[in-house]
Amino acid sequence: MLKISFTIIVHFTLFFVFFIVNVITITTTTTTEFDFGSLTLSSLKLLGDAHLKNGTVSLTRDLAVPNSGAGRVLYSRPIRFRQSGSHSPTSFNTFFSFSIMKLNPSSIGGGLAFLLSPDDDSIGDAGGFLGLGGGGSFVAVEFDTRMDVEFKDINGNHVGVNLNTMVSTQVCDLGEIGIDLKSGDSVNAWIEFDGSTKGLVVWVSYSNLKPKEPILTLNLDVDQFFNDFMYVGFSGSTQGSTEVHSVEWWSFSSSFNSTASSAAPPPPVVSFMNPTANPIMPPPSLAPSASSNAQQKERKSTCHSGLCKQGLGAVAGVVAAGAFVLALFAGALIWVYSKKFKHVKKLGSLGSEIIKIPKQFSYMELKVATECFNANRIIGHGAFGTVYKGILPENGDIVAVKRCSHSSQGKNEFLSELSIIGTLRHRNLVRLQGWCHEKGEILLVYDLMPNGSLDKALFEARTPLPWPHRCKILLGVASALAYLHQECENQVIHRDIKTSNIMLDEGFNAKLGDFGLARQTEHDKSPDATVAAGTMGYLAPEYLLTGKATEKTDVFSYGAVVLEVASGRRPIEKDATGFRKAGVCSNLVEWVWSLHHEGRLLTAADQMLEGEFNEEQMRRFLLVGLACSHPDPLARPTMRSVVQMLVGEAEVPIVQRTKPSTSFTTSHSQLLLSLQDSVSDCDGIITICTSSENSFNGRDIV
Repeated sequence: MLKISFTIIVHFTLFFVFFIVNVITITTTTTTEFDFGSLTLSSLKLLGDAHLKNGTVSLTRDLAVPNSGAGRVLYSRPIRFRQSGSHSPTSFNTFFSFSIMKLNPSSIGGGLAFLLSPDDDSIGDAGGFLGLGGGGSFVAVEFDTRMDVEFKDINGNHVGVNLNTMVSTQVCDLGEIGIDLKSGDSVNAWIEFDGSTKGLVVWVSYSNLKPKEPILTLNLDVDQFFNDFMYVGFSGSTQGSTEVHSVEWWSFSSSFNSTASSAAPPPPVVSFMNPTANPIMPPPSLAPSASSNAQQKERKSTCHSGLCKQGLGAVAGVVAAGAFVLALFAGALIWVYSKKFKHVKKLGSLGSEIIKIPKQFSYMELKVATECFNANRIIGHGAFGTVYKGILPENGDIVAVKRCSHSSQGKNEFLSELSIIGTLRHRNLVRLQGWCHEKGEILLVYDLMPNGSLDKALFEARTPLPWPHRCKILLGVASALAYLHQECENQVIHRDIKTSNIMLDEGFNAKLGDFGLARQTEHDKSPDATVAAGTMGYLAPEYLLTGKATEKTDVFSYGAVVLEVASGRRPIEKDATGFRKAGVCSNLVEWVWSLHHEGRLLTAADQMLEGEFNEEQMRRFLLVGLACSHPDPLARPTMRSVVQMLVGEAEVPIVQRTKPSTSFTTSHSQLLLSLQDSVSDCDGIITICTSSENSFNGRDIV
């Protein structure tokens, strides 16, 4: 009897939900919103060579030999682009981040395009056609890497608007704004269309911040190119080349209410989409208009029923009555359900902390993946654990498995890392695939970074890391820190920014990792004093003295990383030629500032580069490093401004030739110098206990 009643309640509830949704549908306008943070595999349609790889969408194949192929990815549901009868067009805006990487540097050609098409089944030709066409009409914004005389291309590095033809209606040279599509760097694009003015506008930048000036503007006669329903997505192709075209982030919003589409989608906070059928937690919103869940609401502006014609009062009455009845049935449903399942097992404290993490692995899975945690599989050591290379038996994916040390401090730091990074989504943060807590073990599973850590690329590689790679890495880390400091729902202070915690993927894109020391706090809230922890040479002087970690202490650490990457020297070195006398642990910031004082700043450039760098760019990065290393935390820039400085969208603040003196007492300054000179292992983690009087005792160093 209970089972029958339960079934009847469910059926009635579904009936009323269906009824009310249909009533609301009649009275609302069409709105579509989604992004990579909330899409599932079933939300995308892959055609041709398109496939998923490492959480991004690759439009073409990863082949080291030249080939010609095409691929297309579409949002699987058609979107209303024109109202029936009136033919009024929708307004839409989209933001996406993409990269074009050459597996063979001498083999180039092809490109990708943002696409609107009424057809979701066919795909166009490879080569210079970018996979567009295929027998159907289309509107596309192309990013082309090869000059094709047949299509009247201006060069092999341009953006253009294509309307049912491969000959661009309007085109612009991306070199004019410093963008190189073939560099392998992540490129950001914003496209907006205003349905009332019929204006299409395009912006392009390396930065997450939309430029003030668009690169393309165009009036679009939508009646010629829009159908009532269209599909949106991307198309790409190779042209006898080894280019790989990847879409790393995508958000889209459309509405017939022009005010709803006036604000552009937020910048990316995630470098991956959810590949499973179970949606994961979307990234935190960056603006009131940001979309955190894929949703599609449909409304029709015209009345097709007597109920609608009786006015809004009748509609509201029906909706209110339906909602009341629905509430009664829902209450009964909840009561029956709670009676039947009153002994449901509650999650433990650990489970409540990690419920938002993508996947829970079994201990046996990870034991098999790492060959019983074989010592030969060790690829690194974190602050509180060992990192193993693993091959997941289920799908063959290669991952990094971080095994917690069994000390109480190690477990606390692991839980801190798990609870913080599980809520973060940004393309320059190491992606956490999952976790395991069995048999007294705590294990974290990350994407494996094939190019290892930045410190190894700088100091242990056979060939020097090229300057363009270094610039891209530093910009990526700055973007990640700007996200942590200013764009998260709660501010995150990393507290351990250093080159060994910056990982490099196959395209030498930076991925900031190791959040074991990180702390979350509300924005604009004064930090509490804690045990100062981190690596000497990267620690801000005020953090050593007060134990209070702020975003400006992270900025100081980032400045040390910038100087380290640009100079090829560690923040604290011994027996370094050109520093103070041998055997003394010398400070990189002091040395670079002394060169700046002498007017020889470029002398700090890494000699291993042999002059293969842009001098103006090198000077800018070194000055940014010094600005971030200012002794006064209030004088340091924010990470958002650092991103703008690095891409040339903001001026670097004037850095005085003589390093400013600190406001600390003489005893404090001597203490800081003695701390630096006492560190024998410059890469070692230190923790320093502080008191409310900001005094130290030599015994506090552990």
